[in-house]
Parts: sequence; structure tokens; C-alpha cells
Amino acid sequence: MKIIRTKDYAEMSQLACEHVMDAVKNKADINLGLATGSTPEGMYECLIENNKQGKVSFKKVTTFNLDEYIGLEPEHPNSYHYFMEENFFKHIDIQAENTHLPNGIADDFEKECLRYEKLIESKGGIDLQILGLGTNGHIAFNEPGSKFDSPTSIVDLAQATLDANARFFDSIEDVPTQAVTMGIGSIMKAREIILLVSGESKAEALAKTINGEVTEDVPSSVLQNHSNVTIIADEAALKLVE
Repeated sequence: MKIIRTKDYAEMSQLACEHVMDAVKNKADINLGLATGSTPEGMYECLIENNKQGKVSFKKVTTFNLDEYIGLEPEHPNSYHYFMEENFFKHIDIQAENTHLPNGIADDFEKECLRYEKLIESKGGIDLQILGLGTNGHIAFNEPGSKFDSPTSIVDLAQATLDANARFFDSIEDVPTQAVTMGIGSIMKAREIILLVSGESKAEALAKTINGEVTEDVPSSVLQNHSNVTIIADEAALKLVE
């Protein structure tokens, strides 16, 4: 693991942006694994600005998002389809047909999980995967107890996750309780992984990720077993790490 310590969220976002830009410039048709939530928003803003300035192009890039809530239409303001469209895709020169997310309203979710897993494989796998970190150590929506070899699957969201995401909904009762997510096994197939972490609320989870026992009770601890992981985190998130 390579750990890059930044002074704050803005610097974390800037460095993540530069890392992604370098990867795209090195391989124009790169397969990017993308994350949602508040942590990568600054990185997306930076990438949008650089795209508008002509410093990076996404015309040949293919993207795969980590997850999607079950039961939310793509047009729903809290769906991850909507998040990605509003916060990234519609502002850059990416081809719409090259952006992929799990289908949260599939008729058959077992088939949908298999479809998404096979789609990633058919495109040659993920070159660079962006991850965030949950306060309970989840990566994507792989909650504590998730198997390290799990493929794309249907998951029940932990109460800690529901509580954390309630701020995006009118009430906690409106937060979907299930999601389709890339599995830990799927994520670990990525050739390179960047983990973005910001804020004191993530400090304990990040310390366990870096220095703790590798255990399914802390899903992110599996990253210790990957050969090419860079953690970009601010001082608040790294407060428990020497």
C-alpha cells in the first residue's frame, strides 16, 4: 500500500484528479471503476474542469460504477445513475454507451448480477478502480461479513450505512435497504485501486484498513492483499495512523 497524506479534502480531491488524468493520458481507452457519494465529488469537479480546458478527454474511456440501490429508477434523484449523470457524465465528453451501472430495477437481480460481472470481464476488466470507505469499513456496498471472493451480488445494507446515507433522503425510512454491488472479489481484480478517505469519522475504519487484521469483519482490510493500492487521505482521516 502506498499512502499519500493530504492536508484536507481539497488537496485529496486534487491529487486523485491528477492520478486519474495521468491514467487516462497513458491509456485513452482505459476502463475506470467509479464510486459515488460525497468523497469523490471534489475529484469529479476537478476532472470536469480539466476536461473543459482540454487537458484530458474521456471520449474513449469506459466506466463501471460500483453499485446501485435496488428499487430506484435511473431518473430518481437519489439513484446512482442520477448522481453520476449530474455530477460527472453530462459535463464531460464521455460516450453515454460507455458508461455502465448496475440496474436497480431489474426484473431478475440474479441475472443482473451475472450480466454486470460478465460485462466487466468482456471489456477486459477494470484498469483503475476508485473506492471510498464506509465508517464500518465497507467498500462499495460490501458490508462487514461479506466474503472476500464475492462477485457482483445483491446485499442487505447495514444499519450504519442506512444511517450514513439518510441525509440524502427525506427520511431514513426512504433509504433503500438493498443494493446491487460489485463484490469484493470483483473489486480485487482491478489492476490498480485508489482509496479516497476524508474526515475524522473515517479514521478508525482507515486505521483498521491499513494496520488491522485482514478479516471479513472489516471488508476494506482485504486491500492489504492487493499489489497496487494507493490510499489518498487527509490528515483527519489518518489521525490514528502513524
